Amino acid sequence: MQKIVPFLWFDTQAEEAARFYTSLFPDAKIDSVTRYGEAGPGPAGAVMSVTFTLAGQDFYALNGGTVFHFTPAISLFVNVETQPELDALWDALADGGTPIQCGWVTDKYGLTWQIVPTALGRLLNDPDPAKAARVMQAMMGMVKLDIASLQAAYDVG
Repeated sequence: MQKIVPFLWFDTQAEEAARFYTSLFPDAKIDSVTRYGEAGPGPAGAVMSVTFTLAGQDFYALNGGTVFHFTPAISLFVNVETQPELDALWDALADGGTPIQCGWVTDKYGLTWQIVPTALGRLLNDPDPAKAARVMQAMMGMVKLDIASLQAAYDVG
């Protein structure tokens, strides 16, 4: 297991969420499922925790009850190369969730993701501040990011 592992606190949906997340990425798997024993604190046999891997990144999910909830202050940033890849992830995460702005989406479990094309970083870091500003302005007007529209904003002028 890697040295730093994101720890995700769910009410009772840790296994369901982990299975959903691993279905979205080609290089993903459930590593382990641990169940509560007779000592609790959850019901004996109920899922306590799940470890899983997405694109080489380890995650730990706990069914900890309703004490804590996710906020967009912490999000998972996913780099994508193509619009079809972006669309597939975005659409799956937005189904039952809440689209936000600028490529952000909160999924049906309350976890916030940023689905971002790698081209965006290149376009925003252009040495020409006018080009970068046009890209930023275009991005700020989007909910789901559109690579062609970002590139068109960059190319204007």
